[in-house]
Amino acid sequence: MTAKTFVEIGGVLKARFRTWLVLVTLACLAVPSVASAVTSISQGYLTTDSLSLGSMVSLDTNSSDHVSATTTDNVRNVFGVVIDEGNSLLSVSTGQANQVQVATSGVVQMLVSNINGAVSSGDSITGSPIKGVGMKATSNVKIIGIAQDGLSSSNSSTQSYTDKQGKSHQVQIGLVPVLVSVAYYYKQADKTLIPSAVQNLANALAGKPVNPVPIIIASAIFVVTLIVVVSIIYSMIRSSIISVGRNPMSQSAVYRDVIQLSALVLGILAVSFVAIYLVLTKF
Repeated sequence: MTAKTFVEIGGVLKARFRTWLVLVTLACLAVPSVASAVTSISQGYLTTDSLSLGSMVSLDTNSSDHVSATTTDNVRNVFGVVIDEGNSLLSVSTGQANQVQVATSGVVQMLVSNINGAVSSGDSITGSPIKGVGMKATSNVKIIGIAQDGLSSSNSSTQSYTDKQGKSHQVQIGLVPVLVSVAYYYKQADKTLIPSAVQNLANALAGKPVNPVPIIIASAIFVVTLIVVVSIIYSMIRSSIISVGRNPMSQSAVYRDVIQLSALVLGILAVSFVAIYLVLTKF
């Protein structure tokens, strides 16, 4: 074979290698795209609700094959998210009418709202007052999974809903990717100078979450009141013992003083408790 022949063969091999390299590169780029579009295993469940794609659903009570739209009332039975059958790697269906495909794992597009605050990547998602629409979890509750992206004006629209009290609210609702993994969400306690026991007691007395400043003021009032009351009681007991010891006939006067001082103590306690309650509830 001549040198020219070797050059021609080398050119052909080089051209084929370039073609193979391009095909491999395109295949590698296509695989993640396909994988991100089809990530879930779904199963068909019966429903009487009109459920759109991305709706959160809960299993009906005492049922294993019927689901309904999730709300704050049935979030304890939250089960999965309604998806299109074509977006599932494997789907199981019985072919019955009124059936939806529900994904119980994987990353799926889900309807969420900003009812409980803006939804960001990493937020836990739970049921909301709107049927089938999720919201950010901010208290101890069962969740459907973790948001993989935030809800913004570019992927949401403004809609209105009416709460149980008949009030109308404007909220943002849109689709965000959510890693479906049903679990319980436990809110981390805020790190403050107030001990958790004192914070819980203040919240119980006020009937709402109380800021640290009112708790500090209320605690100061309680401490001052305690010091005053203890001082009065100590002085009352001491003076009574001394009076009776010096003059046993003065018992009636001592009893009268005790009654008067006891009334004073009760009055001080009543005023302090009212002041503490007002501080916790009004500030």
